[in-house]
Amino acid sequence: MKVGPIQWIRSLLFVAQMYIMMPIIGLIFFPYALVSKQGAFAACKTYCIWVRWTARWMVGLRTEVRGTPPTGEVLIAAKHQSFLDIMMIFASVPRGKFIMKREIMWTPVIGQYAMRLECVAVDRGKRGVAIKKMLADAKANRDAAGQLIIYAQGTRVAPGAKRPYKVGAAALYTQMEQPCVPVATNVGLFWPRTGIWRKPGLAVVEFLPVIEPGLDQDSFMAELEETVETASDALMREAGFDPDGVDETTPKT
Repeated sequence: MKVGPIQWIRSLLFVAQMYIMMPIIGLIFFPYALVSKQGAFAACKTYCIWVRWTARWMVGLRTEVRGTPPTGEVLIAAKHQSFLDIMMIFASVPRGKFIMKREIMWTPVIGQYAMRLECVAVDRGKRGVAIKKMLADAKANRDAAGQLIIYAQGTRVAPGAKRPYKVGAAALYTQMEQPCVPVATNVGLFWPRTGIWRKPGLAVVEFLPVIEPGLDQDSFMAELEETVETASDALMREAGFDPDGVDETTPKT
């Protein structure tokens, strides 16, 4: 899809106001967040609503959540393409908390609110040590029931790119004995991993049928990858993109 200079200017303005509003909303809700964790959730959800609303009229990017977002204590294993799917997933569940890179905890505003939400920080490096720490932290925070969100490939993956699924999701699934809700998306077609461009169209996050507890690690990994990749490919084709490497049509607006 070709994006002209006017769309680039609109994208630049959108990105600028998005980052300006982050500390503003954070500061407005800060006293409430200090005395109540509900204040931290309210702040983050307000920011998600703001970004999705401004994306619609500033750059023509609409968002849609499909499927049934979980409300109970579950593991959510999602496809990750950009910052947009983070906001869409979080806004859709009542008490989401992320497995996230430890360095994000040092990011202004985001880091402080992530700690208040009891997100689980993971050090990158030796896989075995990182997984043990992630499991220990997740179990330690389990008293605060909610939806634990992990990105199954461990990082943002561009549409059409292939990345292996990490064992961390399977470790959480088997050790915590929770249902897992897979999540597919096509948001990277319109909101890329990096850069200023934001393209008009319909960005979708889809909550898929639950994978019940009880599978062994290999069976779970195979089912999760097949489910998420198949659904994500279908969403991308719906938007006019061939995930095997060729654009079929212009993404639909």
